[in-house]
Amino acid sequence: MIKKIGFIPEVTGDPSIISKANKLILCGIGAYDNAMQSLIDKKLVDVLHEKVLIQKTPILGICVGMQLFTERGEEGVLNGLSWIKGETKRFQLDSSLRIPHMGWNYVTPVKESKLWENMYPNPKFYFVHSYHVVPTDKKDILLTTSYGTDFVSSVEKDNIIGVQFHPEKSHKYGMMLFKNFIENY
Repeated sequence: MIKKIGFIPEVTGDPSIISKANKLILCGIGAYDNAMQSLIDKKLVDVLHEKVLIQKTPILGICVGMQLFTERGEEGVLNGLSWIKGETKRFQLDSSLRIPHMGWNYVTPVKESKLWENMYPNPKFYFVHSYHVVPTDKKDILLTTSYGTDFVSSVEKDNIIGVQFHPEKSHKYGMMLFKNFIENY
Protein backbone atom coordinates (compact mmCIF):
# COMPACT_ATOMS: atom_id res chain seq x y z
CA MET A 1 0.00 0.00 0.00
CA ILE A 2 2.82 2.40 0.81
CA LYS A 3 4.47 1.69 -2.54
CA LYS A 4 1.12 2.28 -4.23
CA ILE A 5 0.98 5.84 -2.86
CA GLY A 6 4.50 6.60 -4.07
CA PHE A 7 6.81 5.91 -1.15
CA ILE A 8 9.46 3.24 -0.67
CA PRO A 9 9.27 1.42 2.66
CA GLU A 10 12.11 -0.59 4.09
CA VAL A 11 10.97 -3.74 5.86
CA THR A 12 13.48 -4.77 8.51
CA GLY A 13 14.05 -6.27 11.90
CA ASP A 14 17.62 -4.97 12.00
CA PRO A 15 18.20 -2.60 14.97
CA SER A 16 20.95 -0.70 13.11
CA ILE A 17 18.58 0.13 10.23
CA ILE A 18 15.76 1.01 12.62
CA SER A 19 18.09 3.37 14.49
CA LYS A 20 18.46 5.45 11.30
CA ALA A 21 14.75 5.55 10.35
CA ASN A 22 12.89 8.84 10.19
CA LYS A 23 9.48 7.12 10.60
CA LEU A 24 8.49 3.72 11.95
CA ILE A 25 5.57 1.38 11.38
CA LEU A 26 5.10 -1.45 13.86
CA CYS A 27 2.84 -4.05 12.30
CA GLY A 28 1.38 -6.77 14.40
CA ILE A 29 -0.11 -10.11 13.57
CA GLY A 30 -1.11 -12.73 16.09
CA ALA A 31 -1.10 -12.65 19.86
CA TYR A 32 0.17 -9.96 22.25
CA ASP A 33 2.79 -12.14 23.98
CA ASN A 34 4.08 -13.63 20.71
CA ALA A 35 4.47 -10.19 19.16
CA MET A 36 6.18 -8.77 22.26
CA GLN A 37 8.45 -11.80 22.54
CA SER A 38 9.43 -11.32 18.91
CA LEU A 39 10.54 -7.74 19.67
CA ILE A 40 12.53 -9.00 22.65
CA ASP A 41 14.14 -11.87 20.71
CA LYS A 42 15.16 -9.57 17.86
CA LYS A 43 16.62 -7.09 20.38
CA LEU A 44 14.34 -4.31 19.14
CA VAL A 45 12.89 -3.02 22.41
CA ASP A 46 15.86 -0.79 23.32
CA VAL A 47 16.20 0.73 19.85
CA LEU A 48 12.44 1.35 19.70
CA HIS A 49 12.49 3.06 23.12
CA GLU A 50 15.43 5.22 22.00
CA LYS A 51 13.81 6.18 18.69
CA VAL A 52 10.29 6.76 20.00
CA LEU A 53 10.77 8.13 23.52
CA ILE A 54 14.11 9.96 23.24
CA GLN A 55 14.41 10.96 19.58
CA LYS A 56 10.61 11.37 19.18
CA THR A 57 10.55 9.49 15.87
CA PRO A 58 6.95 9.12 14.67
CA ILE A 59 5.65 5.56 14.95
CA LEU A 60 2.44 4.04 13.62
CA GLY A 61 1.34 0.83 15.31
CA ILE A 62 -1.08 -1.35 13.38
CA CYS A 63 -3.41 -3.86 15.08
CA VAL A 64 -1.29 -5.83 17.59
CA GLY A 65 1.43 -3.24 16.92
CA MET A 66 -0.84 -0.64 18.56
CA GLN A 67 -1.79 -3.04 21.36
CA LEU A 68 1.90 -3.44 22.26
CA PHE A 69 2.01 0.30 23.04
CA THR A 70 0.05 -0.48 26.26
CA GLU A 71 1.42 -1.65 29.60
CA ARG A 72 -0.05 -5.14 29.37
CA GLY A 73 -2.53 -7.33 27.56
CA GLU A 74 -5.11 -9.81 28.84
CA GLU A 75 -3.98 -12.19 26.13
CA GLY A 76 -0.68 -12.95 27.86
CA VAL A 77 1.72 -12.32 30.70
CA LEU A 78 4.46 -10.16 29.14
CA ASN A 79 4.59 -6.43 29.73
CA GLY A 80 4.08 -4.24 26.70
CA LEU A 81 6.11 -1.21 25.65
CA SER A 82 4.16 1.04 28.11
CA TRP A 83 4.11 4.08 25.83
CA ILE A 84 0.35 4.41 26.26
CA LYS A 85 -0.85 3.94 29.83
CA GLY A 86 -3.58 1.32 29.89
CA GLU A 87 -4.11 -2.23 28.79
CA THR A 88 -5.35 -4.39 25.97
CA LYS A 89 -8.55 -6.27 26.81
CA ARG A 90 -10.62 -8.98 25.17
CA PHE A 91 -14.02 -7.98 23.85
CA GLN A 92 -16.86 -8.82 26.23
CA LEU A 93 -19.79 -8.75 23.84
CA ASP A 94 -23.31 -10.05 23.50
CA SER A 95 -23.24 -13.64 22.20
CA SER A 96 -25.00 -12.50 19.02
CA LEU A 97 -21.81 -10.69 17.92
CA ARG A 98 -18.92 -12.69 16.55
CA ILE A 99 -15.41 -12.49 17.93
CA PRO A 100 -13.11 -11.71 16.28
CA HIS A 101 -14.61 -8.45 15.09
CA MET A 102 -13.91 -8.87 11.39
CA GLY A 103 -14.86 -6.74 8.43
CA TRP A 104 -15.50 -3.12 7.50
CA ASN A 105 -16.53 -0.60 10.11
CA TYR A 106 -16.81 3.16 10.46
CA VAL A 107 -14.59 5.20 12.76
CA THR A 108 -15.46 8.37 14.66
CA PRO A 109 -12.82 11.03 15.37
CA VAL A 110 -12.58 12.10 19.02
CA LYS A 111 -9.98 14.84 18.49
CA GLU A 112 -8.23 16.59 15.64
CA SER A 113 -5.09 15.04 14.20
CA LYS A 114 -2.67 15.40 11.31
CA LEU A 115 -3.40 11.72 10.66
CA TRP A 116 -6.94 12.68 9.72
CA GLU A 117 -6.27 15.59 7.32
CA ASN A 118 -8.20 15.45 4.04
CA MET A 119 -9.78 12.12 5.04
CA TYR A 120 -12.72 11.05 2.91
CA PRO A 121 -16.21 11.51 4.38
CA ASN A 122 -17.60 8.61 6.42
CA PRO A 123 -14.31 6.72 6.57
CA LYS A 124 -14.44 3.00 7.14
CA PHE A 125 -11.60 0.59 7.71
CA TYR A 126 -11.04 -3.15 7.74
CA PHE A 127 -10.81 -4.77 11.19
CA VAL A 128 -9.70 -8.23 12.36
CA HIS A 129 -9.30 -8.42 16.15
CA SER A 130 -10.56 -9.93 19.38
CA TYR A 131 -8.81 -7.46 21.70
CA HIS A 132 -8.89 -3.68 21.98
CA VAL A 133 -6.87 -0.97 23.74
CA VAL A 134 -8.31 0.68 26.86
CA PRO A 135 -6.17 3.76 27.57
CA THR A 136 -6.02 5.17 31.10
CA ASP A 137 -5.80 8.74 29.78
CA LYS A 138 -8.78 9.62 27.57
CA LYS A 139 -6.65 12.34 25.92
CA ASP A 140 -4.79 9.55 24.11
CA ILE A 141 -7.95 8.45 22.23
CA LEU A 142 -8.02 9.53 18.58
CA LEU A 143 -10.82 7.39 17.07
CA THR A 144 -13.60 5.17 18.34
CA THR A 145 -15.64 2.49 16.61
CA SER A 146 -18.88 0.79 17.54
CA TYR A 147 -19.15 -2.99 17.62
CA GLY A 148 -21.65 -3.98 20.28
CA THR A 149 -20.07 -1.22 22.35
CA ASP A 150 -17.86 1.75 21.54
CA PHE A 151 -14.17 0.88 21.66
CA VAL A 152 -10.93 2.74 20.97
CA SER A 153 -9.86 2.14 17.37
CA SER A 154 -6.96 4.61 17.34
CA VAL A 155 -4.67 6.34 19.82
CA GLU A 156 -2.36 9.31 19.45
CA LYS A 157 0.07 10.67 22.04
CA ASP A 158 2.67 13.05 20.64
CA ASN A 159 4.67 11.02 18.07
CA ILE A 160 2.99 7.72 19.01
CA ILE A 161 0.04 6.79 16.79
CA GLY A 162 -1.78 3.48 16.72
CA VAL A 163 -4.70 2.04 14.78
CA GLN A 164 -6.59 -1.14 15.60
CA PHE A 165 -7.72 -1.61 12.01
CA HIS A 166 -5.65 -2.54 8.96
CA PRO A 167 -5.04 0.50 6.74
CA GLU A 168 -3.16 -1.72 4.27
CA LYS A 169 -6.47 -3.52 3.59
CA SER A 170 -8.67 -0.41 3.69
CA HIS A 171 -8.43 0.89 0.12
CA LYS A 172 -8.60 4.69 -0.34
CA TYR A 173 -9.08 5.32 3.38
CA GLY A 174 -5.95 3.38 4.24
CA MET A 175 -3.99 5.09 1.46
CA MET A 176 -4.96 8.51 2.82
CA LEU A 177 -4.04 7.49 6.36
CA PHE A 178 -0.59 6.24 5.28
CA LYS A 179 -0.05 9.37 3.17
CA ASN A 180 -0.93 11.58 6.14
CA PHE A 181 1.37 9.65 8.45
CA ILE A 182 4.31 9.81 6.05
CA GLU A 183 3.86 13.44 5.01
CA ASN A 184 2.56 15.08 8.20
CA TYR A 185 4.73 13.65 10.96
